[in-house]
Amino acid sequence: MVKMITRQGRFVPADEVFEAWTSGDIDLMVRALNYKTNPVDRHFLLMNLCKQAYMARKRDPAMRDLACRVGFQHVEEFPSLVTPLRRDMGGFLPQVPTFQNLATLLTEDGKYEEAIAVCEAAITHQLSDGTKGGFAERIQRIRKTAQKRAPVVGQ
Repeated sequence: MVKMITRQGRFVPADEVFEAWTSGDIDLMVRALNYKTNPVDRHFLLMNLCKQAYMARKRDPAMRDLACRVGFQHVEEFPSLVTPLRRDMGGFLPQVPTFQNLATLLTEDGKYEEAIAVCEAAITHQLSDGTKGGFAERIQRIRKTAQKRAPVVGQ
C-alpha cells in the first residue's frame, strides 16, 4: 500500500525524502539529501537533519560538523522553500530551529558576524526563535558575547 501525503493541495505518494525526515534516522536523512523532492519535504529534511545533528553534537564531533554544513545549506535554500512551505502550512510558517541552531554553533566558534547574518536572514523571513525578544535580541546577545571575548588592545 502506498502512503499518501498532501502537498500543495494535492494527494501525492510519500517519497524517500518524506520517509527519511519522518524516520529521525540521521544516516537515512543524509542519504536523502541527494534525492529530488517537493520544497516542503526538502525543508523538513534539512530542518530535521540539522536539528538531530545539533542535538548530537556534544557526544559526536562529526555531528557538529554535519549540523553546520546542513544548517548553511538550509539557510541558503530557504528563500526557494519559504513560499511553498507557507502555502502548505495555511499561510503560516512553522518554527525553523535551523536558524537559531546555526547561529548558536557559529557563536560558539567565535564566528560572530556569520551568526548575526544568520539571525538577520531569519528576521528577513519573519521567523521566530521561540523567545520573547526573537532574533533581534539574539543578535544583541551575540554582540555582547563578541565584546566579552574580544582581545584587549595593548596587552
